[in-house]
Amino acid sequence: MDQTDVLIVGAGPTGLVLALWLARRDVRVRLIDKLPEPAAASRALAVQARTLELYRQLGIVGRVIDRGRKATAGNVWVARRHMASIAFGNMGAGVSPYPYVLIYPQDEHERMLIDCLQEHGVRVERRTELVALEQPGEEIVAHLEGADRSRSSCRTRFLAGCDGAHSAVRDALGIGFAGGTYEHLFYVADVDAIGPAMNGELHVALDATDFLVVFPLRDDGRARLVGTIRERAGTQPDGYSWEDVNPRVMRWMDISVSRVNWFSTYRVHHRVADRFGRGRVFLLGDSAHVHSPVGGQGMNTGIGDAVNLAWKIAAVVRGAAQPAILDTYEVERIAFARRLVATTDQAFTAVTSSGAIARLLRLRIVPRLLPLLFASKAGRRLAFRTVSQTAIDYRHSGLSRGRVGAVHGGDRLPWVAPERDDDQDNFEALTSLDWQLHVYGRAAPEIRSLCAARGLRLHEFAWAPPVRRAGFRQDALYLVRPDGYLAFVDERQNAASLASHLDALQVTL
Repeated sequence: MDQTDVLIVGAGPTGLVLALWLARRDVRVRLIDKLPEPAAASRALAVQARTLELYRQLGIVGRVIDRGRKATAGNVWVARRHMASIAFGNMGAGVSPYPYVLIYPQDEHERMLIDCLQEHGVRVERRTELVALEQPGEEIVAHLEGADRSRSSCRTRFLAGCDGAHSAVRDALGIGFAGGTYEHLFYVADVDAIGPAMNGELHVALDATDFLVVFPLRDDGRARLVGTIRERAGTQPDGYSWEDVNPRVMRWMDISVSRVNWFSTYRVHHRVADRFGRGRVFLLGDSAHVHSPVGGQGMNTGIGDAVNLAWKIAAVVRGAAQPAILDTYEVERIAFARRLVATTDQAFTAVTSSGAIARLLRLRIVPRLLPLLFASKAGRRLAFRTVSQTAIDYRHSGLSRGRVGAVHGGDRLPWVAPERDDDQDNFEALTSLDWQLHVYGRAAPEIRSLCAARGLRLHEFAWAPPVRRAGFRQDALYLVRPDGYLAFVDERQNAASLASHLDALQVTL
């Protein structure tokens, strides 16, 4: 019987990132997927700043940025009239080293992650699916079926279900998936085209009942179109073709499509699993939560799940943490998932509802408010914080403690913009994927001694105006987790308090 540390079921972005982080920490990983090849007709396009920050930790952010396209501007069309132009610019300047939304199609994204995994000696086992699992004790026995219907079993210390909305792992655990399905049928198309909306900017077209979004891709003259289809009685979702939507695309935005590379339809759901795992089996990504595509949050949330769980599993496998730390995965991620599904549901209903108030909001008020919002620095920063996932916090987690000014234990480590282009920022230290202590100023001798005795990496940063603007206090302590979140903050450099929290965490550094 095969044996591994972590069996990952599902090789979408969530499973791939989980495998990559674990491989970087020398954890044995087996990654399976029932599909014969990566899905071509993928829907996720937006890579948010927080994901790019995590990719920097993994050493792959340059590949992603080089292959994607920054969303520099947006346009709103209503009833075939151009209503607003919105310059995004670097709307998150001062918040993140990646102050923008990156457009990078999921299918290309997955291929890049697969290449990265292969460099670490991990390959995706295709046409292999989970048919049953058992948890007899300290290990899990997973029963698998291959392409030729041959059966095999695998012993694993942990199992991660990254296998989507129809998760076999979730079903095997008997975990509920409450929610519903929107009535609208959606399509996504990859096209080569010409027209005013093929100018490298984001375009959103609205009318009384439908919408269309044009996402620019890296190659000029190529875009992804996402929109709604007016269904015909008796026609199945897969019974529609490009010809059913092309007339409206041409009419709404004067787009002339020369080639359709692929076209598919899908329905959108809004659901959250009752819990994110049981025992040593965990649910991540779409197997744990699905929601509308509003805001480009879905794939990024799954990647956030993956990193949150990965560093904790790696610590347990390496004997650097107690298994109880894994309980914080659900605590930290399920609250955000529930909030995200609720807010995107409200936004999606406003975008697609045919009610009079929703139409007024969608067709008259929003197109006028958006340019006003983005006209101010505060408005741009608010919009960036809303979509970038940099504002996610784990303040309610048992791993989080302390507050210094506006910075709490459980917050993402604030980013300090370097004063000169050739200076390193404070995020460069996070590429080691370990626990570390940051002091913006100078560490006291007893803090230095404690770090040396515990094997805790200490980083001292010169106190400067950008550090103060980021929200730090001079000489305060900031204990940073491997995923870049703060576990403990203390203004007084109290070595006893720091030692006490390290003991409570039960981690070996």
